[in-house]
Amino acid sequence: MKIILAGEGAIGRKHMAALRRIDDVEVVALAGGIAEDTAEFADEFGLERWTLDLTEALTVDADAAILATPTQLHAAQAIETMRAGKHVLVEIPMADNLADSEALVRVQQETGVTAMACHTRRFNPSHQWMHDRIQRGELTLQHLVVETFFFRRENRNALGKPRTWTDHLLWHHSCHTVDLFGYQTGEPITAGWAQQGPTHPELGIAMDMTIGMSVPSGALCTLSLSFNNDGPLGTFFRYICDNGTYIARYDDLVDGYDKPVDLSGVAISDDGIELQDREFISAVAEGREPNASVAQCLGAMRTIDMLERSINER
Repeated sequence: MKIILAGEGAIGRKHMAALRRIDDVEVVALAGGIAEDTAEFADEFGLERWTLDLTEALTVDADAAILATPTQLHAAQAIETMRAGKHVLVEIPMADNLADSEALVRVQQETGVTAMACHTRRFNPSHQWMHDRIQRGELTLQHLVVETFFFRRENRNALGKPRTWTDHLLWHHSCHTVDLFGYQTGEPITAGWAQQGPTHPELGIAMDMTIGMSVPSGALCTLSLSFNNDGPLGTFFRYICDNGTYIARYDDLVDGYDKPVDLSGVAISDDGIELQDREFISAVAEGREPNASVAQCLGAMRTIDMLERSINER
């Protein structure tokens, strides 16, 4: 399968590394945003063809595109890719507002191509292990307690380089947890509220946020997010269940007493991004809807819109 990769940043590099571990996949072109960084990326990974114009890249003979570009470009670029007749895997959020999310899903339905959002938590072995046991009735989720903590008082990416866009706690980082909560419970999120802390004077975004959600069965989700946290960084998920407590740290899982859970045999890889990309490639090859299709993930965007409205009403 021939793939166009858009985005030369930290996440683009993770996709590139994952794709290199998947058989019969070739990245045939790179579409970047900054010339120096894009050229460096192309040279590092041996990509002969690169451009700063996604429209140009979409003229290349390819089956699909993976969009690891700034949030504000996701919806328009995904729509352009689908209208060019190519399948698309788009990083989260698939849009930074509900209207664009709904438009993206409509275009997928019109074109019939495969379109999937990078809700990687569905694919991390730790969360897969939990999902399998919840589905089998061995565990019932009572409360999902999540911390998403970073130290980002300057507008820089995970590589420490200046960003050309501004990140957002609600419309980006909360997406992982909002989608995962609905996915693990198998229920729609019917209630939710959010509150935010002070706005950064230069970045123009809230640096701290608290979110609460629930589903009809009564299961709760409490999410705390911060760009002010100077300490261990990342997202940590505490699953409080009727029959045990488990803590997921990306691809790893421990019980409530920090004893590691054996995840061998859960999946072909222990890398959630690789497993996610494999699902997209398999869905394209098999002509089926992928797990985390844009249509499936629209519910998460509606929930985030509800949470944003709750902030604005305060």
